[in-house]
Amino acid sequence: MTHPAPVQQHPPAFRPRILDSLQGYTRARWFADMGAGITVGIVALPLAMAFAIASGLKPEAGLWTAIIGGFLVSLLGGTSVQIGGPAGAFIVIVYGIVERHGVAGLLISTTGAGMLLFALGMFRLGNLVRFVPVSIVIGFTNGIAVLIALSQVKDALGLDIAKMPGDFVAQILVLVQHAGSVNLYALGLTGACLGGLFLWPVLFVRHNKLVLRLADGKTVRSFARIPAPVVALVSLTALASFMHMPVETIGTRFGGIPQGLPSFELRPLSWDTLRQLVIPTLTIALLGAIESLLCARVADQLATGEHHRKHDPNQELMAQGVANFVVPFFGGMPVTGTIARTVTNLRSGATSPIAGIVHAATLGAIVLLAAPLALHIPLAVLAGILLYVAWNMGEWHEFVRLRHFSNHYRLLMLGTFFLTVVFDLTVAVEVGLVLACVLFVRRMSALFRADPLPLEAGTPGTRLGWSLHGALFFGAAAKIDPLVQAIEAAPQGVLVDLDMRYLFALDTTGLDGLEQILKAVAQRGGRLAVHQPQEQVRSLMERSGFSAKLAAQAPPAEGSGQEPLAGRT
Repeated sequence: MTHPAPVQQHPPAFRPRILDSLQGYTRARWFADMGAGITVGIVALPLAMAFAIASGLKPEAGLWTAIIGGFLVSLLGGTSVQIGGPAGAFIVIVYGIVERHGVAGLLISTTGAGMLLFALGMFRLGNLVRFVPVSIVIGFTNGIAVLIALSQVKDALGLDIAKMPGDFVAQILVLVQHAGSVNLYALGLTGACLGGLFLWPVLFVRHNKLVLRLADGKTVRSFARIPAPVVALVSLTALASFMHMPVETIGTRFGGIPQGLPSFELRPLSWDTLRQLVIPTLTIALLGAIESLLCARVADQLATGEHHRKHDPNQELMAQGVANFVVPFFGGMPVTGTIARTVTNLRSGATSPIAGIVHAATLGAIVLLAAPLALHIPLAVLAGILLYVAWNMGEWHEFVRLRHFSNHYRLLMLGTFFLTVVFDLTVAVEVGLVLACVLFVRRMSALFRADPLPLEAGTPGTRLGWSLHGALFFGAAAKIDPLVQAIEAAPQGVLVDLDMRYLFALDTTGLDGLEQILKAVAQRGGRLAVHQPQEQVRSLMERSGFSAKLAAQAPPAEGSGQEPLAGRT
């Protein structure tokens, strides 16, 4: 008795990871997620404000993006431990959009990007993001890191500049023109912040005997758990306030952070506005997809334990889409996965998306209960935190390793890097992808070759033959021309053999090259034989009618030794 084949079960189109994570959820996991969520919520506080300010927005825009966006990403996402919120990678993009189209243009672009991200996930196109070459990703990541660092020079040095331009060259010129207005207090705070951020992890390593002499092991472990950005923010803010340092603060620039829930706003739309925002919308969607899925892959590599599963890229994109669609109605900025906060979440013991929800609740409680305290935070301290983020964000060792890679890799990475820094991230990604396609076509075409077949001794009549290797497609079709020329120079009645056992791909342009060979053979009154084509090659030749044309040729002369196609395949 035969049994019917089992029906393959596909995962549901929309299934947040939290539904699976809560199965068998224990009290111990709850406490672990609570601790991790509170820790990463505290870490996110200075970063969210710094990212918003660097993007040309008010600090509350970053905070509510982290709260609302982080909550939605954790609630609806396809990963167990990823933390969503504002990211450093968006600073350059957001600043440029605000500069050209205003805050309203940014909010409309972010909403549109959310719709695109949701559509990508719904149509299960999450894996397409992996087609972006790693050289392009590294190039624009390092370029963004440079631009983030450059954007913080004004606040780090306390320069007297009313507003920084968005263009790289213009930024350099403005900074040089105002170099004489350096505020030594701001410079000192930035230097102290950077020094503390770099030294804090080193002070409390297990084998640091100096610290162990000053405190017992338990105290050392307690201090080590406090995130370095929080220590820098609190200590240096207290120092600047106590010493009445003449530096710019959140209060002096923005008037503080509203202590209450954000209001829901609908932005007016027009066709002209939408037409101008197409490219910014696509840029936010592309960068958001790349950042969030790269972050999810990093989390997969670092996560251990029975509760961690590989991420679902399509579900994650749908969650990012919902978050980016909703957040702009509350005055927020683009949302994506954040590597630093996700790694902090993991290392703090998170086991499920509950930790991300607690992170959002922690931030919300801080904003609602302690917003007035943010008035005194010096912008120089936030600049120091962002300079540290930019340093950690860049993969600077990749420049040293370039000598180990091909010229194609170097061209893609360096080209994307310089285009990102000097021109625009959108231009860099577009040119990088086009260049990657061109270089891929060139490399694939180089793999195709036609090797002459050895002729049998004593074979009556004139005979030519080649063994085709690789892929015969539009990028390699020109390599068929020498074969056609050799056939045209052959005597009448030439017999041509093409061994296709090593030809693994054929497209319509390559098929046209075979048609040219067949035509040249017919003009010489000869015959073409094709031997052992692979499945894809055979299928295209049959569907296009090329096999029928081969079969319609005059039969080979008796004793020529050339067998028909049907006898060789």
